[in-house]
Amino acid sequence: MLENKTSTARFVGMERSPLIPLSVALLLASVLLPAGCGQPKEKRSVKSSQPRPSYTQYTTESGKAEDLDRFSPMPVGAPVGKDPWIAHVRAVDLDQDGLMDVIFCEAKHNQINWLRQTAPGTFEEITIAEDMNAPVHVEAADMDQDGDLDVIVSSMSMVFPNNDRIGIIYILENLDNRNFENHLIIENIERVTDARAADFDGDGQMDLAVGQFGYDQGSVSWMHRTGPWTFERKVLLDLSGTVNVGVADFDHNGKLDMVALVSQQWEEIHIFLNVGQPDYYTRVIWGSTNEDYSLSGMSLADINQDGFMDILFSNGDGFGPNPEPGPKPWHGVQYLENQKSGRFLFRRLGDLGGAYSPIAADIDQDGDIDVVAPAAFNDWNDPESISLAWFRNDGHQKFERRVLAYKPIYLITLDVADMDGDGGKPWLITGGFHSHPPFRDESRITLWQPTGE
Repeated sequence: MLENKTSTARFVGMERSPLIPLSVALLLASVLLPAGCGQPKEKRSVKSSQPRPSYTQYTTESGKAEDLDRFSPMPVGAPVGKDPWIAHVRAVDLDQDGLMDVIFCEAKHNQINWLRQTAPGTFEEITIAEDMNAPVHVEAADMDQDGDLDVIVSSMSMVFPNNDRIGIIYILENLDNRNFENHLIIENIERVTDARAADFDGDGQMDLAVGQFGYDQGSVSWMHRTGPWTFERKVLLDLSGTVNVGVADFDHNGKLDMVALVSQQWEEIHIFLNVGQPDYYTRVIWGSTNEDYSLSGMSLADINQDGFMDILFSNGDGFGPNPEPGPKPWHGVQYLENQKSGRFLFRRLGDLGGAYSPIAADIDQDGDIDVVAPAAFNDWNDPESISLAWFRNDGHQKFERRVLAYKPIYLITLDVADMDGDGGKPWLITGGFHSHPPFRDESRITLWQPTGE
């Protein structure tokens, strides 16, 4: 998310550590982490018999091949207005009428909005919730099992740095595919950046996986469903900086696991393997030696199509020691390939200054999974800085970066979907977050229609 990173140095080994029971992990966390607000994190060191790799291995020569005509951008919804803050977009057929819609967070105006496709290619924008306290993530799921889709909202209350316990989770209950009732699920916790629905304990009710960025204090937790709109929160990790969480059965044991992308000075990916009841073993499966690696977004996809879920992520948060956000030489996109044995192999796809929110999809419909990523904090004083990039898979897991667009700028969120329902090439949906100068080439919600190429 949009955070000024602390600059405390630490080193994280690339080795795979043994699985640690949750109770032991939490005890270690209580020893290692200082208590109280505003205290710096301790430096951490993980011993390894292998030499720790330099962060320079994460930079590649990506070239600048262009494919500017592959998509045709179309603004949709309300006018752009003054410097919108679209924090997250999600493509979903919210009213289940067979036409794909878009729901999104407007963090500046504290709104959750719905771009409802009323007829093919025609959209109306509906505000389904206000006073959402800086919402930054939105998901849809049938939380009450009544056959329609409800909306899960993660709110930070303040987008920029704040260590107060001001995080909130709301669920907007779908009453009639037009009106939504707001249920406040939890408040007065560290700032929430992500909440995903899943049945972790197999009781037939939807629970929640929750990532809380906080600032000096944060956490990863799962929330057990205890009633129609009540949950019991169980903390799995006490660390600040979680940007995203993801849910999948990574080890194919029939139980849903979790993964968390943790930034700040940690710059790590943690996995939480569900071993039943549920109980979790947690460990770090990847970490950078660069304390300013700038992890910025994560999604899950089976990129090599071997039947096991991989972890796709970007590093492009433009904040850090510098007073103004901007790109770093190591910014880009990569994924952890699931090796099926509890191990993950790091694979770099390519560079992209200010990279955020990578998504996997077969963009050219050649049978291989590609990756698309927007750039939020590239060098926007340079008109040739990339705002949207496609990492094309050649079929052998080699990826070539192609430039899709140089504007609009400050694209912080992306989704893909079959917006016209023809079963063809996927469309892109982006949102612009214009919090810093230059205030030019702005956008709110943009649909990117694939061309005939």
